Amino acid sequence: MAMRKHKQKPAKERRMALERVDILFQEAEKAFKINPKLSNRYVQLARKIAMKSKVRIRSELKKRFCKHCRSYLKPGVNCRVRLTKKHLTYYCLNCKRFMRFPYKK
Repeated sequence: MAMRKHKQKPAKERRMALERVDILFQEAEKAFKINPKLSNRYVQLARKIAMKSKVRIRSELKKRFCKHCRSYLKPGVNCRVRLTKKHLTYYCLNCKRFMRFPYKK
C-alpha cells in the first residue's frame, strides 16, 4: 500500500502562521504576570495554528511551554532550569515533569 503524501501549504499561509505564533507567544509573555491561565491559552492557540498550517515552532519558543501539560513556562516562577554535561533540563512545577534539550558547548 502506497504512503499517502500531504500537500504543503502555500508559502504565504505558512509565513502568516509563523507570524501569528510569534505574536501569540509575545502576548503570553505579557499576560503571564496578570493571568497565567490566559498565557496558557495563548500557547494552546499557537500550537493549533502551527499544526493546522504544518509549520514548526522555533526552538526558542518550544522551550517556553511544557510538552506535557502545555502550560507557559517562565524560568524561576513555574519552571526550574538545570544544565548538565549534555543537556538542558526544564522541570515544570505545574505537572512535576521534565523536558530535556540537547546542546553543544
